[in-house]
Order: sequence, then structure tokens, then C-alpha cells
Amino acid sequence: MPPATAAPPALPLDADSILALAARSMFHLFSSISQGMFLVDRTARIVWVNEGYRRFLPALGFSSIDQFLGHMVEDVIPNTQMRRVLETGEPILIDLLTNKAGTFVVSRIPLREEGEGAVLGDVIGAIGIVLFDHPETTLQPLISKFALLQRDLDDARRELASQRNNPLYQQSADGQRRSKYTFASFIGSSPAAVEVKRHARRAAQSSSPVLLLGETGTGKELLAHAIHAASARARGLFVSVNIAAVPDTLLEAEFFGVAPGAFTGADRKAREGKFKLADGGTLFLDEIGDMPLGLQAKLLRALQEGEIEPLGSNKLVPFDARVIAATSRDLAALVREGRFREDLYYRLNVLPVRVPPLRERRGDIPALVEALGEDMALRSGEAPPELTPEALALLAAQHWRGNIRELRNVLEQVTMRSDSQRIDAAQLERILREAGQENIAPPTRAQAEPASEAEEHALLLRPLAQQVAELERKAIAAAMTETGGNKLATSRLLGISRATLYERLENPD
Repeated sequence: MPPATAAPPALPLDADSILALAARSMFHLFSSISQGMFLVDRTARIVWVNEGYRRFLPALGFSSIDQFLGHMVEDVIPNTQMRRVLETGEPILIDLLTNKAGTFVVSRIPLREEGEGAVLGDVIGAIGIVLFDHPETTLQPLISKFALLQRDLDDARRELASQRNNPLYQQSADGQRRSKYTFASFIGSSPAAVEVKRHARRAAQSSSPVLLLGETGTGKELLAHAIHAASARARGLFVSVNIAAVPDTLLEAEFFGVAPGAFTGADRKAREGKFKLADGGTLFLDEIGDMPLGLQAKLLRALQEGEIEPLGSNKLVPFDARVIAATSRDLAALVREGRFREDLYYRLNVLPVRVPPLRERRGDIPALVEALGEDMALRSGEAPPELTPEALALLAAQHWRGNIRELRNVLEQVTMRSDSQRIDAAQLERILREAGQENIAPPTRAQAEPASEAEEHALLLRPLAQQVAELERKAIAAAMTETGGNKLATSRLLGISRATLYERLENPD
């Protein structure tokens, strides 16, 4: 018996054979691991269905594969995109399909004739693959993330649309913005802060002139914006003039406008003044105490008569603007010295609102530091500074001649000069000295040390409504910090509606 001979080695396959084998292997692999698969010809007629697809047929109205074959795909599979794949020759690798059979993750791939070289052949059909038939369970993490992103996107679109339609955020044709701030922008829950916001809200309900009195840097302009935003004139422009920043010779033209060719070199077109620009809205006159006496008489007449006379014109132009004036100077003293008209003072001082200095609302300093730090972080792209309790106590003890504006300057300096995000009292004291504060007040015991048991007991004996309101304010402040000031995320974190959050922010008292 001749010895057994080994089988001759198999000849290596050429490239075309390997490609054909790979195609068959992949086809069988998808057919076996998928939840279902079918083929359509170039006319979109179903020509083949695998066994896995059989279980979907009853829901589609068929009892057997033979009944299913031969139909046009869109006639038997609602919402299918197979026709699109045949027409474009482009695959749809991942898609969600929902019809009466359920919701599926599907893939649709065109089938082509063999082409020459890199040229693709004509589409001769397409293959449809059901990858998952219960995506709500198998792809739950992905679907949840997608749904969350979609909700955030929808909320952002609605927020953007509301801002575009909201007169508080629109921009006028002359480039001036309307009101930029609301009462929620005035940070603070101290008695002094609550009181000034209460007076300002009452002023917003009136059309009479408002006079904001307070030291520099206390937030008078912010309150002017807020009064306008809460008034019946919110749809009108908020026009601001800083009298101290405009040369005396240009103030009259700035206020009342210029007639065509009023003087040599003047524009042939009329130039509207701030009074006319503010028609229907609010005119904010900042630093009114610096207005020259000669212009005060014309301002008084404009306020009394509701009409102005442009420079170089004999024609009176009516206007309807609500005036809010502000000053850091003592107007009553200026009246006594003959440097401010008494009649104009009484005309402006109809609804006076005194804005308290920072030293009268020291309890608001931690919240202000937090808000200013967040704003600085948004502008610089850096993380906001973190102040130790001792550093906060040191800030609360200072006099703050420049008020909130000075506080912001100190925070910016200490943040820029510190190598660490965490700021301690020693670093802060050094910056205060360099900023020119020779007499740095030490923190008081109440600012530097926690409350004693007796003090805590006294706090607990306050009215329940007051304690609940304080806890609510702290919860909102903490949530705003956690979400970086995102009001939508804050409302979700607290489990309240955005409308409720806005109401709490604007009415903390």
C-alpha cells in the first residue's frame, strides 16, 4: 500500500477572489448578528428577507415572507428611506426608524455593479439592516444623552428667540441698546439693598422723573436700567448721557440736536439729540450735578413743556421721554451755593431714590465678590477667585470710598497678581495697601468669627417666613454658582420653573 501523500498546498487567492469572499462573509455575518435584514432591487421592490426579519411581519400586516416579497418597500414599511438610498447612491449608516412595528436602529447600504478601477458602478439595489429592535434599552445611555442635548438645544433656541423678540435685548437702528439690566442684576439681600430696590420698583410704576442719589460706584446706572426695564416704557430706547464726559460747548447739541446747516461745517442733514432719540423711552442723565447753569434753564423748559428746540432751528419739536437723573454730588448744597437751579432741582427731585454706599450693606459683600468673580472669569476665561473666610471678613471691614467699582478693582488686582486661585487675607491686605488704603480696618469679631450658640439661638427665633426666605436666597445663590449663572440649569437644579426663578431673583424680599 503506497504511503499517504500530503494534500497539495492551497493556491493563494487573487485579490478579486478575496474581495468576493469578504463580501459573502460580511453578508452572512450581518444576516446572522442583525435583528433582521432584507434586500430591494433597483426599483425598490423587496426581493429577499432573512429569517430574523420574519418576527416583524405580523406588525406590518403579513403572515409569511412569501406575502411580503414583491411589494414596493415604501408600501409595506412605513417611514423607510430605502428609496432615497437608491436614488442618491449614498448609504445611511445609522438612523432611527419608527413605524407601527416599533422603533429600530437601522442601516441602509446601496448595492452597486462592479465598476472599472475607482469608478463606482450603477446602483442595482440596496440592503436594509435592523441593528437594534429595542433601542430604548440597548442604547439607553446614548439615547438619554441625545435627548438631554436635544432638550438643551431646544431650550437655547427658545431662549434666543425670546431674547430676539424681547425689547430688553433688542438693538436699535442707531446702535444703542435698550435696557441691559433688571432688578435681579442689583446684587444684595441686606436690608439696605432690599429697601433701595423696593423704592426703585415703585418708581418704575410711575412716569415722573426719578433722581438717583449716591456715591460713585454704588450702581446708580444699573438701577436706572432696571427702572426702565420694569416700566411701561420698556419697549422704548434707553438713552444715556454722561454729562461730566461731554464738553460744555457740545452739551446743547448733544441734548437737543442740530438743525441742517446750523453753523459753518455742520452737516446738511439734521442731527437728532438725545431727547428725540429717547422719544417713547427713557433718557438717563448721569452726573446731572455737573450740568452748566446756562443749559439748566433749557433743560427745565424741555421737561416742563415736553418739547425741544434743535440748535440753529426756530422750530419746536415735541418729545415724550421719561427722565432719570443721577448724581454723586449733594444737589441741595449746590442749590444753596447757587450752582444748581432750585426750580430744576425740584423738577427732578420728584421720586428720589438714595442708593446706599457699600459700607452700609457690608452683608452683601460675599455675594458681590461671588458675582464679580464670575463676571471676571467669563471675561478672562480663567477660573473665578476663591477668597478665604478671613479674606472676606477683611473686605467687609473696609470703608470702600469707591464702593462696588473699587471692590471690583481690588478683586481684579489680587486675582492678576496671585499665583493661586485661592486668595487669603495676607495677599488681600498687601493689595489694599498698594491700592492706596493706608488705614486698613481690621475685621470685626462678628465678621471674622462664627456666631456663638447664643447668637445662633437668637437667629432661630426670627419669624419663620424670614428664615425660609433667607434659606431660599442662599439656595438660589449656591445653585447659580454651581451652574455658572445659567438660569435654565439653575431652575432645573432647584426643581422650579424658570418663571419662578426669575421672580425670586427680581423680588428677593
